[in-house]
Amino acid sequence: MKDTSFNLLPTIIGSLPHKDAKEACAIVTGFLKDIPCWPQLPNSSPKEGMAVQFSAGFPGIIQKGNDLLIDSTKDSSGELEQLYMAYLENDSDKYPITEEYASGLYELLRQPGLSPLAVKGQVTGPISWGLSVKDNSGRVILYDEILSDAAAKLLRLKAGWQEKKLRQISKNTIIFIDEPAMTSYGSAFFSLSKERIVTLLQEVMDGISGLKGIHCCGNTDWSLILSTGIDILNFDAYNFAESLTLYPSEVKIFLERGGAIAWGIIPTDEASIQKETVASLKDRLDEAMAPFTRKGIAFKQLVEHGLITPSCGLAGVQEEVAILALELLTGLSREMRKVYG
Repeated sequence: MKDTSFNLLPTIIGSLPHKDAKEACAIVTGFLKDIPCWPQLPNSSPKEGMAVQFSAGFPGIIQKGNDLLIDSTKDSSGELEQLYMAYLENDSDKYPITEEYASGLYELLRQPGLSPLAVKGQVTGPISWGLSVKDNSGRVILYDEILSDAAAKLLRLKAGWQEKKLRQISKNTIIFIDEPAMTSYGSAFFSLSKERIVTLLQEVMDGISGLKGIHCCGNTDWSLILSTGIDILNFDAYNFAESLTLYPSEVKIFLERGGAIAWGIIPTDEASIQKETVASLKDRLDEAMAPFTRKGIAFKQLVEHGLITPSCGLAGVQEEVAILALELLTGLSREMRKVYG
């Protein structure tokens, strides 16, 4: 396990509401000196949507607006073979994320004079991505064994390529695998086995050599997530703080092996952002951490191996409200670090 002694430093999940990459990166680097994150800008282009952003190069893929489709009438066996060959050779350069799909990433790479402790990137996870792409019959590809396996391999290569680029900014990289769809695990709408989910997630993780995390912005089976090889667990501690407290022994084992928790304690809806203060959020974070200390986890460990983030992306709010959220984020981090060292 690599060093995860963050002491509640702040970072973000990824998305911002801005359309201009230069402006978004100026905001990121202004607020997040220690762990900047390249901004995803879905409002700037349909190609920066969560699933579309990492889709280029997938066999038979077609983009229609914000929708991704696989043309199963077309023979994509050659493209599939190329993908598997790149995977076997670990040649992520064959599957880059180009600037038209990630303007914020390229703009961050162009920023002069950055010397952060670490730099963060993100990739859509294989479960959420597989549920976002359909074949000609309208069936999502997650339940097609060949296509879901190919998706995990593509995302692995995209994550590995991204990590190499981010090392231009810092040798310490963090890549989050974003899995909002995991909130549906266990419901009637979700019929993938635990073993298959772990296999797909692990496939993507194995392409990341630095720190790797999973972000899920809702309630899920956290024991499943903690059973993978992640270094950082990022959850919505603002709305679902109690969901993680149901797994005290798994959290304890995770922290003891050097894992870190990224507390998504900054809300991402406009009304909540505008009503909260640093003081109210500190009380809320203290309350979110308290049940773990009652289960034998040292508070010092939660602080030392902790990050503070928004509960999810910020693309859905007005630009000035996103800036307010970042003010709360950095203000809370400063306050927690001052009070708890």
